[in-house]
Amino acid sequence: MSTVVAPAPTDLFASIERLKRDRNAVILAHYYQDADIQDVADFLGDSLALARAAQKSAASVIVLCGVHFMAETAKILNPTKTVLLPDPAAGCSLADSCPAADFAAFKAAHPGHAVVTYINTTAAVKALSDYICTSSNAEAVLRAIPAGTPIIFGPDKNLGRWLAERTGRELLLWQGSCVVHEAFNERRVLELLEQHPGAELIAHPECEQPVLRHAHFIGSTTALLKYTQKSPKTTFVVATEVGILHQMQKASPHKTFVPAAPATAADAACGCSTCPYMKLNTLEKLYLTLRDLRPEVTLPPDLMEAARRPIERMVAIG
Repeated sequence: MSTVVAPAPTDLFASIERLKRDRNAVILAHYYQDADIQDVADFLGDSLALARAAQKSAASVIVLCGVHFMAETAKILNPTKTVLLPDPAAGCSLADSCPAADFAAFKAAHPGHAVVTYINTTAAVKALSDYICTSSNAEAVLRAIPAGTPIIFGPDKNLGRWLAERTGRELLLWQGSCVVHEAFNERRVLELLEQHPGAELIAHPECEQPVLRHAHFIGSTTALLKYTQKSPKTTFVVATEVGILHQMQKASPHKTFVPAAPATAADAACGCSTCPYMKLNTLEKLYLTLRDLRPEVTLPPDLMEAARRPIERMVAIG
């Protein structure tokens, strides 16, 4: 006997609002989600803000519209709550670049180091860490570690290199990277700046050094958004995932925001500034997740406890 699956309703926005009330659910969404998901979310932010929002939430159900490591973080901070991810295939190229077994061997080969890992890692890698950080608070985390203490930083080599320059700390870097931020290149951003006289290049520190050296401002996703609101400039070339442009345009409708890739019409099909994992979540999948209360993110209790300590240090530092 075949199972008949009820189709999604035509008014997804209204249905999602109803289900949120029925489920006592909160929707947390990253800035890189599609515009529709951003608009229906109860809380919108970068990785650090989402971690804090998850920790403070009074809801029984947390729907994390982002990627898998973000949902894991929400579960670790809320072990007794139901945490849902609309598409379980929404992974992260940066997290994938740092397998836990390989990172454990790297850590063992360099004893005596404080281990700082970017939040874009699996729960298993977080459990191997002393501190977690995001691009919003990475400098503060590094400065909180006593001078003279050697530091392993992973997995993003570009963020690590930038942080070493900013803080003057010598970092032993894991050689991972993000497929989106590595797609931006120097030639293209210079072409765009030439095409838009007076524009400023703003960039996420996960970009490669040749791009960052031309940036007028470098910062986390939230920092980039705030900068565009405060800056007197009216045109910005934005070197990070294209999803943030929706919030930038909403906050400053009179300003122009140009994605740093693609630079030419011929390259438009590449989707270079779009994270394929973030975009796996859709409004219909969000509705189905609330309706069915799955896919649910679960983790072994001992792993959650080991990963929670460095995450809580991150949240406390700021």
